[in-house]
Amino acid sequence: MHHRTVEELMSRDVVRARRDTPFKELVRLLEENGVTAVPVVDELDRPLGVVSEADLLRKSADQADPSGRTPIPHLEAWERAKAEGSRAEELMSAPAVCARPEWTVVEAARLMETQNVKRLPVVDETDRLLGIVSRGDLLRVFLRRDEAIREEITGDLLRSTLGLDSRDVSAEVRDGRVTLAGTVEYRSLIPVIEQLCRGVDGVVSVSGNLSYRKDDARDASGDS
Repeated sequence: MHHRTVEELMSRDVVRARRDTPFKELVRLLEENGVTAVPVVDELDRPLGVVSEADLLRKSADQADPSGRTPIPHLEAWERAKAEGSRAEELMSAPAVCARPEWTVVEAARLMETQNVKRLPVVDETDRLLGIVSRGDLLRVFLRRDEAIREEITGDLLRSTLGLDSRDVSAEVRDGRVTLAGTVEYRSLIPVIEQLCRGVDGVVSVSGNLSYRKDDARDASGDS
C-alpha cells in the first residue's frame, strides 16, 4: 500500500519571518499572503518557532477596552511577555514543532494532536526548512476517489498482501466508507483485514459482515 507522505502534501512556497521581523511586518506577511501563521527561521533557514494570528492577537487582548465593557484578561507571565513583544523572536511559539518529508499522514497528524498545533514546518536532515504542512493539507487525503480506494483495498491489500480471492472477500467504497463482504478461512483474520483497510489513505470508516469457516480462537483455547 502507498501512503501519501508529508512531502507530497506540504506547501513548498513558504513565507518566512526572521528573528527581528517587527510586529507590523508580521501582520503584513499574514495579510498579503493569505496565511494564518509563518515560521521564524535563523540565518541557516532552520525553524526557531512559529508566529500565528493567535500570538499576535495577544497584543490587542492585552489593551484596555475603551468602552469599559470587558476587563483586561489575566495573562500568565509568558503570555504577558508575548503581549508586550515587538519582534518575531519575542512573539513566536517556540521551539518549532517540525515534521520530516518522509512521514506519513498518520505520523504528522499524531504529532499535531499531541502537540496541539495546527501546522508543522517540514525540515530536511540538517533541520533546514523545506515546506510547511497544515491540518487542511492532511485532510486532502480524504478527497481521494472511491474507485482508487477500492482498487487499493481489493488489489494491494486483499489479493497481494493477504492472498485472498476476490470471490471470497469484496469491498465497496462510497464517500470513503468501506463495506466488506464475504467469507475468510479463519476468524482471527477478520480484525486484521478491517485494521488494514482503516490504514488506507482516504478511508473514513470500515464496516461489513465478514464470516469465517474456522474459529481458530476457540481452537487455540482448547475449547471443543
